[in-house]
Amino acid sequence: MKKLGFGIIGLGSISNVHATAIKEIEGCRLVAGFHLREERANEFAKKHNCRAYTDLDAFLADPEIDIVTIASPSGLHLDGALASAKAKKHLIVEKPLEITKERCNQIIKTCAENNVRLAGIFHSRYHEAPQLIKKAIEQGRFGKIVMADAQVKWFRSQEYYDSGAWRGTWDLDGGGALMNQSIHAIDLLHWFMGDVAELFAFTDTLSHERIEVEDTGVAALRFASGALGVIEGTTSAYPGFLKKLEILGTKGSVVMEEESITFWKFEEERPEDQAIRDKYLTGTATGGGASDPMAMGHHGHTKLFSAFVDAIRDNAEVPITGESARDAVEIIEAIYKSARSGKKVTLPL
Repeated sequence: MKKLGFGIIGLGSISNVHATAIKEIEGCRLVAGFHLREERANEFAKKHNCRAYTDLDAFLADPEIDIVTIASPSGLHLDGALASAKAKKHLIVEKPLEITKERCNQIIKTCAENNVRLAGIFHSRYHEAPQLIKKAIEQGRFGKIVMADAQVKWFRSQEYYDSGAWRGTWDLDGGGALMNQSIHAIDLLHWFMGDVAELFAFTDTLSHERIEVEDTGVAALRFASGALGVIEGTTSAYPGFLKKLEILGTKGSVVMEEESITFWKFEEERPEDQAIRDKYLTGTATGGGASDPMAMGHHGHTKLFSAFVDAIRDNAEVPITGESARDAVEIIEAIYKSARSGKKVTLPL
């Protein structure tokens, strides 16, 4: 079996999560990292025992790189993704896939034209708690789902935004508390509930300086199913709380906080329900990035990357396709459109 080689574009803090995940996948290895700054590229290469590139064309010409993961600032994903696809490299792109639906579509189209595989990174789907919720929804255990909410009430200091010129900008961050921090919860909400039909939103910058984007936002949703919901996202809530999702139905309700389940109750009790409560009501294993952006494990990335590799080897559908990764971006783009216009927005955009 041929060993598949990975290369990473963008060597900020999340690239270390990518590198650690890659090293745990059997039959794969990290070949190289690319960054425009030579010092950063060399530092990463030394830490992870791989090659360093500061020239993108040279990086993409490396014959040992089969798969590229993109970990650059959000608004730079397009350039790296298009170049990689045209170089016939399979692609795994950090969240968000890009900062607008139209830019996401460019990536999806170029990958299809060049016959390369594309996946977005929403590793939260690979944690066991969301998997259990998804299964219960598919089994119809909730009855009619009437409400579904996502809350991301985190804290980021002014120093966090000041630490990188791209942070808090429309061009490179693509948005604030919603596009950067809340997008994993929004993706899970969509994964659980399906399409959003319409929404109305408010956003504002309430506690941070020198940023263009929102640090607080709320949206009221109507899903295509008829259920109602709310999205709340902020980076101004000290000291930061675990992300929370609630799925509420006529025959059952579940509350999830980060990787744990804090409430699990259905009208029709099954033997596995008590085992789930016994396992999860003890709390979550990580801080989930509530106050520290890097307070997250790499195991979700490992599972996603491993599934992507399996899909390539088996010629099967990749996990979290580009189209699926685009959905959360479209919801957030609709929230911004509503907040700017003061009007209800109908999806799809």
